[in-house]
Amino acid sequence: MATNSATPEDWVEIGRIVAPQGVKGEVRVYPSSDFPERFLEPGARWLKRPRSLTPETVELVRGRHIDGKGLYVVQIAGVNSRDAAEALRDAVLLVPAGDRPQLDPDEFYVADLVGLRVIVRATGDEIGTVTDIFAAGNDLLEITYYSPEGDKPTLPKPRKVLVPFVTAIVPVVNLAEKYLEIDPPAGLLEA
Repeated sequence: MATNSATPEDWVEIGRIVAPQGVKGEVRVYPSSDFPERFLEPGARWLKRPRSLTPETVELVRGRHIDGKGLYVVQIAGVNSRDAAEALRDAVLLVPAGDRPQLDPDEFYVADLVGLRVIVRATGDEIGTVTDIFAAGNDLLEITYYSPEGDKPTLPKPRKVLVPFVTAIVPVVNLAEKYLEIDPPAGLLEA
């Protein structure tokens, strides 16, 4: 397994190894990519271990989807036992940032949404920051919500609010200026 000294900005995380699968070295991967071919098609991938600073090149031998679990099972060349697979727990699979597929205008990469400022469209108030996104039928944005008064995150415990990532509620995503606008239905932010 060779190493690569690129910076973190040069990589896109496509999944996290969450557990071994069986006794022959396969691993379960929780995907952070909507492109299944990244887990199914053999070829080079990059792996960053939990305490490592640099990714290493690995070869994906084969992969398959586990229906109903939202996971993939993959075999990585040279990982031939349960112990070797266990040693990869919490490692992330990466691809070079330049290998990101072209998206349609209304599609976004999760990594591009996390960190965006959240503005209420009707008032122009900045109310929080996107801190995560969850796949759940319709994607859900996790927003760290300052407060109804618009306080910045100086509160001891800013609340987290889940907002459906649909055009009716999130009509504007401006990646260039690092914000999105929401038009929340009544009660969504009070939940």
